Amino acid sequence: MYSYKKTIILFTLYFLIIPYNTWAQNEKFRDCSFSIEERANDLINKLTLEEKISLLGFNSPAVERLQIPAYNWWNEGLHGVARAGEATVFPQAIGLAATFDPLLAQSVADAISTEARAKYNLATAKNRRLQYLGVNFWTPNINIFRDPRWGRGQETYGEDPFLTGKMGTAFVKGLQGDDSDHYKIAACAKHFAAHSGPEAIRHTFNAIVDEKDLRETYLPAFKTLVNNGVSGIMCGYNCLNDEPCCTSEKLLENILTKEWGFKGQITTDCWALEDIWMRHKSIPTSVEVAAEAIKKGVNMDCSNLLQDDALEAIKKGLISKADIDKSIYPTIITQLKLGLYDDPGNSPYANFGLDSINNSYHTQLALKVAEKSMVLLKNNGILPLSKDKIGSIMVAGENAANISTLVGNYHGMSGNMVTFAEGIAKKAGPETAVQYDFGCSYADTTRFGGIWAAENSDATILVLGLTPLFEGEDGDAFLSKNSGDKADLSIPYSHLVYLKKMRKSHSKPIVVVLTSGSAVDVQAVEPYADAIILSWYPGEQGGNALANIIYGDISPSGKLPLTFYKSIDDVPPFTDYSMKNRTYRYFNGEVAYPFGFGLSYTQFNYRWAQKPSNQYKKNEQISLQIDVINTGNWDADDVVQVYVEFPKMERMPIKELKNFKRVSLQANTSKTISLSIDINDLKKWDLQHEQWQLYKGDYKILIAKNAAETVLEHTFTIK
Repeated sequence: MYSYKKTIILFTLYFLIIPYNTWAQNEKFRDCSFSIEERANDLINKLTLEEKISLLGFNSPAVERLQIPAYNWWNEGLHGVARAGEATVFPQAIGLAATFDPLLAQSVADAISTEARAKYNLATAKNRRLQYLGVNFWTPNINIFRDPRWGRGQETYGEDPFLTGKMGTAFVKGLQGDDSDHYKIAACAKHFAAHSGPEAIRHTFNAIVDEKDLRETYLPAFKTLVNNGVSGIMCGYNCLNDEPCCTSEKLLENILTKEWGFKGQITTDCWALEDIWMRHKSIPTSVEVAAEAIKKGVNMDCSNLLQDDALEAIKKGLISKADIDKSIYPTIITQLKLGLYDDPGNSPYANFGLDSINNSYHTQLALKVAEKSMVLLKNNGILPLSKDKIGSIMVAGENAANISTLVGNYHGMSGNMVTFAEGIAKKAGPETAVQYDFGCSYADTTRFGGIWAAENSDATILVLGLTPLFEGEDGDAFLSKNSGDKADLSIPYSHLVYLKKMRKSHSKPIVVVLTSGSAVDVQAVEPYADAIILSWYPGEQGGNALANIIYGDISPSGKLPLTFYKSIDDVPPFTDYSMKNRTYRYFNGEVAYPFGFGLSYTQFNYRWAQKPSNQYKKNEQISLQIDVINTGNWDADDVVQVYVEFPKMERMPIKELKNFKRVSLQANTSKTISLSIDINDLKKWDLQHEQWQLYKGDYKILIAKNAAETVLEHTFTIK
């Protein structure tokens, strides 16, 4: 009897479900033969008002009657699939910027998007539609690292708008793929705009920025990414000139939508809309905030305010049903481009699975990026170490075997983590006596370990500096006394005391490896170290990368994407968003290490292969050719940097990076490279006429090793 009833039930369900599934598959919005726009409009017409409003929040519930599953839009992929289990952990974004290699950045993002698609396939096969397992990422962070105190500066591509735009564009291309109608992953650039600390007051802060600094420093990278097809933009917590960014008529409506023509998703930072009425107090109620955000173009809320209050805003006549249709359109377009309404089996990414995640190719890519990112700041001849001469090594320091110094913030987890101590031990080989000691604690300035062992070793490698516990986002960097920001440029005092005691105990070589996501006080370290390597937060292969550099398998080639100042007292107050006396573009003082700096095991020289012309006018292009010569005995990479000096006028930058190229050269060889600059890219914002202006006068092209070391120069005139 039981078996008979069970058969009847299953038979009935079969005939109920099969027509339902067939009906769902025949829906126009699921039919790829129609255009994406036709499919989007069809779905909008089928959704009820309540269902439409439910799609305005990051945690979008299922629409069961249309067989639309739930989807969580909060997913992170800053330098690897984050917060979602096993994934390749690439170097932190600031380290990626130090490679000055956009093609490498694109390769990294391509690998990340492959892993994200694979994880999504595996999760949805088990009907898991969880946060951090989606196919959109709220990345990259293209804010300008204008002040070295900002804890989240590690997430950026540094202080320069041009470099940030180049690296960000390449990263987005790697995430989204080459087909603008079929995203591999939908990227979202953040935080729009003028958002770079302080973390402690980010929910209430009002950034005062004049139009010149806004247009020339804070907006260019966003405009570059919009021009190159980024899927989404995230608005920030802060106010800009008294307007909350997420209801800003100037930012969202006038600049982003009307001036730049952006049509994609506009996402709020998480609970930014609550800030507007609860903390900024710019708008009195949450219902009015919902209405203003929708009218200004916000269509994805990283909270539930729009989902909770949009219907009430309609009832009060603050917005219309048509406003809701307009608001959800970019989100549905994004879903369709991601293939969320297509048959999963037809996806070009359907075959991505377990073997796509943290595989050997991605591990080798992580190693390559880490090798290219590390910056050699000092070398008195001790590096690279010789296995024939160095028979014993002491590896010490609080950060030598610390995984957090590998991963930075917004990170994933990998089974292939190689700490600095592990990398050195493996590379040194069994014939070398390698010892490890924790050495010191950030909180203890009196007790230290490993000093006696170092005295009896041929060389010491000390891994010191910061960790993501000292610098990062408010709430995450819990050892920071400034809500994730730094008070100054110092490394932990105990680390410095430890280094001094180590130096006092012996005169044998000491190599200091500094871990950091920002500029630190290297001058305090320099007198006591024979060599200094800045490792950043180098990802899962950081230990192997460091070992390969220290033992000379590869020459260091990273370049600083930010200025290392001598003192925090040299820069303006943290809350001052004026660019005056900030970054290499406007800083007039002496620096510890300039933007673009990085030593090598070899030497490079430049000569003109073809000089630019002497005179240009608007819409023309400067073309130049340079011979790059490796005059040393090491195969190595160099980064040729092209700066422009402007006519001497008020508020002109000292110089600006306008192109660069990473070049690989074998020892004692040369290569001719071609570079160009669009004359229109030399325009500056005219405050008086409120428009871009190409100023006439004499300019200089500087072919340089860094912002302070010019090798070749050429003067030209714009008439």
